[in-house]
Amino acid sequence: LRLVNYDDALAWLDSHINSETGVVVDRAGIPVWSAPSSSPTVAGRRLDPPNLGRMRDLLAYLGDPQVDLDIVHITGTNAKGSVARMVASLLTAAGQSVGVTTSPHLASFHERIVALGEPIGNAALADQLTAVALAEQAAIERGGERASWFEIMIAVAFRWFNDIAVDASVVEVGAGGRFDATNIGDGAVAVVTNVALDHVEWFGPTTADIAREKSGIIKPGSAVVIGETNPDLLAIFEARAAEVGTSSVALAGIDFACDSNRLAIGGRLLTLRTPRASYPQVFLPLHGSHQGDNAAIALAAAEAFLGDELSPDTVAEGFANVTNPGRMEVLKRDPLIVLDGAHNEAGARVMGAALAETFAANKRHIIVLGLLKGREPSEIISALMASGEIALIVAVAPPTMRALDPELITAAARALGIDAVTAPSVARAIELAEDAADDHSLIAITGSLYLVADARARLQR
Repeated sequence: LRLVNYDDALAWLDSHINSETGVVVDRAGIPVWSAPSSSPTVAGRRLDPPNLGRMRDLLAYLGDPQVDLDIVHITGTNAKGSVARMVASLLTAAGQSVGVTTSPHLASFHERIVALGEPIGNAALADQLTAVALAEQAAIERGGERASWFEIMIAVAFRWFNDIAVDASVVEVGAGGRFDATNIGDGAVAVVTNVALDHVEWFGPTTADIAREKSGIIKPGSAVVIGETNPDLLAIFEARAAEVGTSSVALAGIDFACDSNRLAIGGRLLTLRTPRASYPQVFLPLHGSHQGDNAAIALAAAEAFLGDELSPDTVAEGFANVTNPGRMEVLKRDPLIVLDGAHNEAGARVMGAALAETFAANKRHIIVLGLLKGREPSEIISALMASGEIALIVAVAPPTMRALDPELITAAARALGIDAVTAPSVARAIELAEDAADDHSLIAITGSLYLVADARARLQR
């Protein structure tokens, strides 16, 4: 097997199951389309939940590059991407060379694998994909299975980070924890941001079930940072930590916290406390009070990784350099347009509160909403109603085969007494929202990150 160039490497990558986009291939590499995520079957065949068997086979043929990485491993229902970016920025400011892998992406899948502040380039990606392709072929010849698209990207990230010898690898879990492809590596620091209902078809049906799944990233000897505060769920993580024998456990509200969280121009002004120090007057250029809690988690995780407190200048620089595209991101001022990938009920509730506080002068909200199959639109819309008056919902299908029929969103909005229309495309949805806006309006584009990514690309042209 030889992947001659970058295009060949991408063609090989895209011949694999990709549960994010809904594209699934059969054994001959012929694409078929997935069913709704609430019923994960394809052509009468159930899709397996994430497992580590294929990753073990794949990485064994690559020399197990994950073994040599010092990993900050981050799971959670929401905010894990935000926390990952904050941890990476803090460690970079502390003088570490950092690799970070997150998902999904907005503009390009290269964003998923970043080292030393730069996404992986085409040549490096083609080289890594060639190595992974050879490893997969060897595994299959010995009775193994084809990997998934996500598993391949994680293998690429681990091998690339190992090749360039980063000091720290910040790794965001794709889904769950215990059997996620990223869990082939052992985190020196294991971070849990929070737990809410999501991916219940694989990990539910209760938040306790989901917490147990996420607790699987806690490994012997790891330092553990827990942002979840529900006592029942917290007990699950503490029990896992005691079972495997961790080096430390830091709990939100007890060992670390955001003690002061004030609205500031362009973001938040925070006072953060960790097990090692207190940091007053820290500016974070992100919108939403929830980012203060995320910052406290990230700072506790960075300190746990380094084994020491950070200097005030390092903390200031680390947070000042954080960016978080597609999460409470202002893309336009006239009219005001905010993008946020609030893809579940918990995320929508946080977004609604953030809009109400941060943009209080813009009381009339127009929501462009697109969801994936398996989401309940009435729950998402009800959560968003905390933002203030919703004058109009423009429902649209995100550009993916997993898109929920936008007519279901329109019907749910009208049942809640909200005016709603359906748009045939993302471009038309933005036009309808802008046409309905006045000087006191805020347009929020939210739901699936596929919608947010498409809208972001259009608004930046």
